[in-house]
Amino acid sequence: MSIKLPQVDPARLEQEWEADKAVLASLAENGDRASVPRPVDVSFRGTDEDFEQVLVIASQFGFVELDREVGEDGELYLFLECEQAVDEESIRSLTRKCLQIEMLCGVEYDGWGCEAETGATH
Repeated sequence: MSIKLPQVDPARLEQEWEADKAVLASLAENGDRASVPRPVDVSFRGTDEDFEQVLVIASQFGFVELDREVGEDGELYLFLECEQAVDEESIRSLTRKCLQIEMLCGVEYDGWGCEAETGATH
């Protein structure tokens, strides 16, 4: 099943990139090696009905469902995970995909996160 993905508003993409840069800077301060693939989680705010459509589309990009929970704000959140590097190009691509999912499914993209990958054994 192939889905035609919508164009993302460049201003919105740039707005998200500002937040992404802060996360990447924090990871770098903790000794992160951005080129090392690792689990990266993303979250969306919406309804269970919307989340079913999100899962159909997101699975095509390699995402799997991690969890659903009600936030302190009373909103329902869906957490997905994929494995990838967190260099600038990879994160820009991730954010674009998530914004496209947001547009297609009527959910709100709430950001991404991961643990720093320093090369040290855990």
